[in-house]
Amino acid sequence: MLQNIAIGQYVPGQSFLHRADPRSKLLFIILFATLVFLANNALTYTVLIAFTLLVALLSRLSLSYILKSLKPVWILILFTVVLHIFITKGGAVYYQWGSFTIEEEGVRQAVFISLRLGLLVLISSLLTLTTSPIDLTEGLERLLGPFGKIGVPVHEIALMMSIALRFIPTLMEETDKIIKAQTARGADFTSGNLVRRAKNLVPIAIPLFINAFRRAEELALAMEARGYRGGVGRTRLNKLSFSWRDTCVAVAGVLLIGVIGWWRS
Repeated sequence: MLQNIAIGQYVPGQSFLHRADPRSKLLFIILFATLVFLANNALTYTVLIAFTLLVALLSRLSLSYILKSLKPVWILILFTVVLHIFITKGGAVYYQWGSFTIEEEGVRQAVFISLRLGLLVLISSLLTLTTSPIDLTEGLERLLGPFGKIGVPVHEIALMMSIALRFIPTLMEETDKIIKAQTARGADFTSGNLVRRAKNLVPIAIPLFINAFRRAEELALAMEARGYRGGVGRTRLNKLSFSWRDTCVAVAGVLLIGVIGWWRS
């Protein structure tokens, strides 16, 4: 499962999504996330799923590779489904066993909430898969630029967010190596009760935190050695500019707003 995390990874390419401006992609992600939470019936979710598949095709990436981003959150999705099925009540009763019942509203909420989580993870994965960390940092900084006039450290915030995304695959890879090393030494992470399994995670957490702090220190020293002093006075080799692709992204956003708003009611 640790090898199937797509969020934070970047795959170089020349597709429509790769060449779109990162600012338009970030704004569209915000809009899409809002529409996901506004969707409230089968038609609106069908539109969102179809649009997500279309965006995946435009990225020219393997659909199976993109869907791998769902594997790390399948436990959360399954827990959410079970929780809503047995707790949310309302509508027709589909099944009853003693005091436990599965009702129409519970099934409906379980399906919709799981779809929300899946769509949000997929669209976020597409953003990082098609946007380099440098472009993502610059796009965040440009979007948050107006807040810099009131003293908000825009450049530092954008840099921290991009570094965090960048190191997600690295930390997962190190976690996988530590698990394999501890397993080779006789550690057992699959048997025992919940308390025992939690205790078995200590040999993983300690070296992982040590490695994370070591990498953070190495990164800070490398940035200082190269004269990094924040975003003041920094220049850029490549300037961001909007193109016809970003116009298409804006039109797609407007169309989605219209369709979801119409079919939602």
